Amino acid sequence: MRTLEGYSPRRGLSIPCVTALDPDGRPHDEDQRRLVRFLVGGGRGADVIFVMGTTGEWNRLPADARHRAIRVCVEEVRKQNAALELDPGEAVEAWVGVTARSTAETLETLELALEVGADAAVLAPLAVGDAADPVRLVARDVADFLDARSRRLPVFLYDNAEIAAGEVGHLRTRWVKALSRLDFVRGIKVTAAPRRLGHYAKAARQFRDLGAFGFYVGNPPYVLEWMRPRQGAWGKLVEHWNRFLLHDLLPTGVVAGPANLWPREWQRAWQVAQAGDIERTDQLAALFERFGASYRFAQGKRSLAALKRGLRLRGVLSCDAVAPGTPELDAAQGRRFDAEFEALLGQVRHSLPPRWVSRNQDANER
Repeated sequence: MRTLEGYSPRRGLSIPCVTALDPDGRPHDEDQRRLVRFLVGGGRGADVIFVMGTTGEWNRLPADARHRAIRVCVEEVRKQNAALELDPGEAVEAWVGVTARSTAETLETLELALEVGADAAVLAPLAVGDAADPVRLVARDVADFLDARSRRLPVFLYDNAEIAAGEVGHLRTRWVKALSRLDFVRGIKVTAAPRRLGHYAKAARQFRDLGAFGFYVGNPPYVLEWMRPRQGAWGKLVEHWNRFLLHDLLPTGVVAGPANLWPREWQRAWQVAQAGDIERTDQLAALFERFGASYRFAQGKRSLAALKRGLRLRGVLSCDAVAPGTPELDAAQGRRFDAEFEALLGQVRHSLPPRWVSRNQDANER
C-alpha cells in the first residue's frame, strides 16, 4: 500500500472553485476548464483548487453533476501543472470535496477522487445526513474504504455550521482529537471563530508524530488580521491574547471563496500577510472589504451569484447560472453589482503591480 510517509499539507491559498453551469443548470465543461486556468493564474494564483466545496454548491447539485465537475477540474489542474512545468513543491494541488447526503454516496465520491488522481479529499462529517457518529464515519467507514485500496489519500476535515445536517453545528473538540489519531487525516478547514480553531489545534497536537496536520481558515479576513504584527503596548497585549487563544498556531493556509474572482490578489494578500507588511495587507484588505460590500443587500448576501456574475463579466464564464436553491441577483441588484464591480476592477488595476492583477488570459483581458 502507498503510505503518506513524508506528506505535508500544502501551504497557501486554497480556492473553493464555483461550479460552472449552463442556462439549463448542467455542468459546463469548457467554462469549468477556463475557470481553473484563471484560478491557477499562470502560477501566481491558487496553491490548491478545491472542487465541490460549499462554494461549488455540492449540496444543491445531483451526484452526476458533481462527479462531472470533479473530473474536469482535476484533469485541468494536471494539465496546467504540466504546461507551466511546475516543480512538485510548486505544483497546484487538486482537492476534491467528497461530502454527500449519505455515507454510501460519500464513499462513492471518495472512490472517484482516487480514480481521477486527486491530491486530497475534503470531508464535512456533520453534513453527511445518515452518519449519526462523525468519528465512526471517518474512523471506520472511510478508514476501511482506504485500507482496501492501493493508494492512501490524505483527508482534510471540514467544519462549517452552515452545511451541518443535524442540530450539532460544529465538530466537538474531543472528536477532532480522536480523528487526528488517524494517519490519513491531515488537517481541518474551519469556518468559525478563531477560538474554535485554537481548540482544534490543541486537540490535534499530541498525535502529530503520525505526520503533519494543517489548519486552514475558512473566514478569509481572519487570516489577514491574525498575521498582522501588533504595535504599542495594547497591540502587544492583543497579540499575546490571540497567541494564547490559538495556542501559538499559525494557519497553514486560507480557503477564500472570493478568490474565485481575485486569485492573484488573494495570493498576494497571503504573501504580504506572512511577511508582516502591514501597509500592503491593509491595502488589499480594504479592496476585499469593498468587494464584499458589493453583494450585500437588504435582502441578504448574494455572494455566489456575485462571484459567477463577476466571472461572466470578465469572460471567464459564459453563463452565471446558479444551482436551484442558491439566492440569485435580481435585476436591480445585478445593475448595482455591475457598476461597483467595474469600479473596483479599475481600483485594483491602479493599486497593484500588473503581475498581481488577475487576468483572463483566454480572453486576452488587460
